[in-house]
Amino acid sequence: MLGRDVVRAAELADHEVIPTDRGALDVTDSEATKRAIEAASPQAIVNCAAYTDVDRAEAEPENAMRVNAQGARNVAAAAALVDASVVYVSTDYVFDGSKETPYVESDEPSPLGSYGASKLAGEIDTAAVNPRHYLVRTSWLFGVGGRNFVETMLDLGSRLGEVTVVTDQVGSPTYTPHLAEGIVRVLGSDSYGLHHMTAAGQCSWYDFAVAIFDRASRPCSVLPQTTDDTRRPASRPAYSVLATQRDDTIHLPAWQAGLDDYMDER
Repeated sequence: MLGRDVVRAAELADHEVIPTDRGALDVTDSEATKRAIEAASPQAIVNCAAYTDVDRAEAEPENAMRVNAQGARNVAAAAALVDASVVYVSTDYVFDGSKETPYVESDEPSPLGSYGASKLAGEIDTAAVNPRHYLVRTSWLFGVGGRNFVETMLDLGSRLGEVTVVTDQVGSPTYTPHLAEGIVRVLGSDSYGLHHMTAAGQCSWYDFAVAIFDRASRPCSVLPQTTDDTRRPASRPAYSVLATQRDDTIHLPAWQAGLDDYMDER
């Protein structure tokens, strides 16, 4: 989902792009990763490969760590061999959600589950092997190129006419084309290090669902529930809004604008 939009954003910025996917390159294979990157000899790499199933990661922590940490280390190390910079896309789930104001780059991570732990390990490993790194933390991604909350809501709403959504998890839904543009912009700078990059504004999943049906002009009842009622395998942060301390930050449009653009694109 994000990878497709990064390719498009980079091409629109007049970069020569060499896209790959899991079938062509398994980032958990260090030698294959090294050979592919040496052959391409890029100036920059955007690592969009990720294990993103938050609940399944609780049952498969080794698989999550293998992709999100070891795979990230393989990509970053191979990039360093050809003197390429690397972007590692991380997540708001590196935080536990106990803070009542937006998290900034200097806040101490404390992931609640295996997914967040694996992404934090990927940040650490990427930084350890490639000094020319950009660690981009983002949140609640949605885009037309993959499975996402918007499509889930629209599908359930059309079949059931009623959905139940949690009210006590708050974050910033981020449209992947907007994030992709931000990533491509940061690649053209020497602003290495950690970046928080999400849509402006915040909402709960419940608020997001209400907005989705409003934009789609579909009659659907949205019923509130708490996180405890969902009984999901993985714990999720109650509040994971991200902000930034950087002077050179890249601001993305509001999540409402992203939703409008998504509905137009789909």
